[in-house]
Amino acid sequence: MKRDKKIMDTPDAHSTGLLKVAILVTGTIMDSLVGLSMRYSGTRDGPMFSSPTAVVMTEWVKLYLSLFLVYLQHNSFRALRKDLYSTFVSNPMDLIKVSVPSLCFVIQNNLLYVSTSYLDAATYQVTYQLKILTTALFAVLILGRKLLPTQWTALVLLVVGVAMVQISGSSDSPVPRTELYSVIGFVAVLGACFMSGFGGVYFEKILKSSDVSIWMRNVQLSLLSLPFGFMTCLISDWNKIRLHGWFYGYDFFIVYLIVLQAAGGMVVSLVIKYADNILKGFATSLAIIISWLASIYLFNFRITLLFILGVKLVIGSIFLYIRSAQVENSSEIYTKINENEEVP
Repeated sequence: MKRDKKIMDTPDAHSTGLLKVAILVTGTIMDSLVGLSMRYSGTRDGPMFSSPTAVVMTEWVKLYLSLFLVYLQHNSFRALRKDLYSTFVSNPMDLIKVSVPSLCFVIQNNLLYVSTSYLDAATYQVTYQLKILTTALFAVLILGRKLLPTQWTALVLLVVGVAMVQISGSSDSPVPRTELYSVIGFVAVLGACFMSGFGGVYFEKILKSSDVSIWMRNVQLSLLSLPFGFMTCLISDWNKIRLHGWFYGYDFFIVYLIVLQAAGGMVVSLVIKYADNILKGFATSLAIIISWLASIYLFNFRITLLFILGVKLVIGSIFLYIRSAQVENSSEIYTKINENEEVP
């Protein structure tokens, strides 16, 4: 009987696998678009918008989208109000826990705007993959996850590859990057990697340890991110906002970028919920190829041999990690099947 049940469950497992692949592919494409769009937003002609205000507006869009999806789950305003009350009022400690990744993601998004202003799109995409390393470290520390020796080897190769890209001297501008600009861009993206790793793993722990829906968690994240975002605006860009207004420099492209980032953030939540945070990072690494090719045509990107070797190491580390994860999962499934076999 147990074997029959396994056969009946197979289509569900297959559908779940397809869902994970679809979510990861969507996340990869959106990650590429966000990186390229952010780079273009900082280099195009015209008045420069305030990036902290764009972060706040992104959270507003995510908030409304999440509220709409929560409403669709209940299909009733009364049920929606009841769910909001139980989530935000009845359980204040849970709200405090969610405020931690909220702050991390606000800092991360602001740092990404800084990094894309000082690094070319392809170098930014490659360097940002260090979030895989920070995510792995926090997954071990916070979730108690164990990595195979080959997986640690993949992470070391990732670091080496990123280091080669950083010193390669590739550029998408006729004017060579100064050492100061490179340092500022690298420090910004490194800070974003730490915020992404810690915030993502912490949020994964919250998501998978409660029965609160993923969209309600996004409502919490966005609502709690808004105060942090407003404080960032006051600290960094208050004079500019006071003189020129909140929407100074905004146009159709900035609106598109805000909506794209909001949608990308919600896709990331799906990846964290239904896949694995580290696997998410490796799947997103495929965006390097997209950004690399697009940068050649869009930003006159000039590559070097060292850059190519660094990219190959990063991509190689992706396949090494994924292969190790597949072998580990296959072993676990085989063991469980043997344990569930009925003794005749």
